[in-house]
Amino acid sequence: MMTRFDPSDSSGLGCLSGSSWQPVPPAALSPVQKDWLTRGGGLTQRLCTLGRVQVQVVDERVGQGWSDELACLGLSARTPVWVREVVLYVDQVALVAAHSITPLRASRGTWQAIRSLGTRPLAELLYADPSVERSVLVNRRLTARHPLHRYAARWTDARVTSLVARRSVFERHRTPLLVTECMLPALWQRLVAPHQTPTAHLHGAHHVGPVRLGTRLSQAPAKAQGAGEIADGPRRPR
Repeated sequence: MMTRFDPSDSSGLGCLSGSSWQPVPPAALSPVQKDWLTRGGGLTQRLCTLGRVQVQVVDERVGQGWSDELACLGLSARTPVWVREVVLYVDQVALVAAHSITPLRASRGTWQAIRSLGTRPLAELLYADPSVERSVLVNRRLTARHPLHRYAARWTDARVTSLVARRSVFERHRTPLLVTECMLPALWQRLVAPHQTPTAHLHGAHHVGPVRLGTRLSQAPAKAQGAGEIADGPRRPR
């Protein structure tokens, strides 16, 4: 995989042009938080260093992108997109809430494999294909006004006023896939106390083991899902 976009040239990446998403993390964050927001490579693979990783599908649907997503990809407000939402668990504790979009036409063409991933991670598509290029990582602090905060906050035990997230654009044959990953408070707690006892239970999700870039993860049957359906496992938090 190649990094194609130059962070000093925002004309090539709408995520940076006049946006709150920036390659440099907020100064108030800890060194550990900054590292997790800016280090390249697959997030799922890095989570594997913390324990047993499982991917829980929250939703897969045809929908509309958020305003900053559309700006990032240069899409109009009326452009339909394919939306994939998942939560990444380590030892049955939710650590990351992810939200990905690609133009609907791309989900039926260049990125059609995203529709059949099921509980397998996106890394299976992104890091085994040498034709995939990745933009620079950008990040920002989220408040309750951002839809990603409202989505991710459902997997926190207490109300949080601020979360941090990162995103990047993957391109295959110049067709974009925008992946946004919101770090949940439990991730930072896990890094401080790596052997913490799990506080949530997860059933039916696909276990992800360590994987080398350029190889495929073990296959697992993907259960067909409709809009709003959750894969076998914990119910969507209210």
